[in-house]
Amino acid sequence: MSLKIAIGGKGGVGKTTITSLLARCLAADKNNKVIAIDADPVANLAAGLGIDESEPITPIAELRDLIAERTGAEPGTMGGFFTLNPKVDDIPDQFSRERDGVRLLVMGTVQSGGSGCICPESTILKALMTHLVLYRQDIVLMDMEAGVEHLGRATSASMDALIIVVNPGARSRVAAEKIRQLGQDIGIKRIVVLGNRVRNEQDKELICSSLPDFEIIGFIPEHDEIVEADREGLRPFDDIANVPQELFDAASHLLSYH
Repeated sequence: MSLKIAIGGKGGVGKTTITSLLARCLAADKNNKVIAIDADPVANLAAGLGIDESEPITPIAELRDLIAERTGAEPGTMGGFFTLNPKVDDIPDQFSRERDGVRLLVMGTVQSGGSGCICPESTILKALMTHLVLYRQDIVLMDMEAGVEHLGRATSASMDALIIVVNPGARSRVAAEKIRQLGQDIGIKRIVVLGNRVRNEQDKELICSSLPDFEIIGFIPEHDEIVEADREGLRPFDDIANVPQELFDAASHLLSYH
């Protein structure tokens, strides 16, 4: 099963929690190999997946020895000569953490030169993202920051979908338009909305009426356990069987994109 999904949304809509729960729902089928990518600068997908961080997870972009070995240049440098097609195919297995069938990779960000810099760190990240999207036969869910900065034109056209998580708040619904435009600009063909923190039919209608030309793939209800887990930095629903059915339905819908 090869399925590549990017998940974006305005900060605070519950994007990371949704990513972690969708990944766990998909991994509940033992036939699925699931990789969750934390591509948000504020990395907290590990907590949502219940992965132990007593030993801190070093983002790929901060693995200085690995970057120097694979590119032939020291991280933090720009210009000069270094390889633009470094070996990355072993990174997902070697530098990930796993729990309950979900393998987590934390990407990190380039600290100097801006997001478009040509430097060893950005070269590794772009090569790794290309490998994950184009060559891995896995289900890959990418928790993006508000935009889709980690995706370039080389990989974006091969994404099966971009999911924009929204809640009934006006700001997240306005952000959905901007995120969709960013996705369209780099060639993502299927861009859909998943409503989150929905309390009643009025919330559903508000999302539908304010985003009339979006495909909406489902609504996830407000749930006390999710709220409490977010507050405590823990994963909700330690038993996957207790996850709301709406999340399993959304995960099943994603499989139809394959």
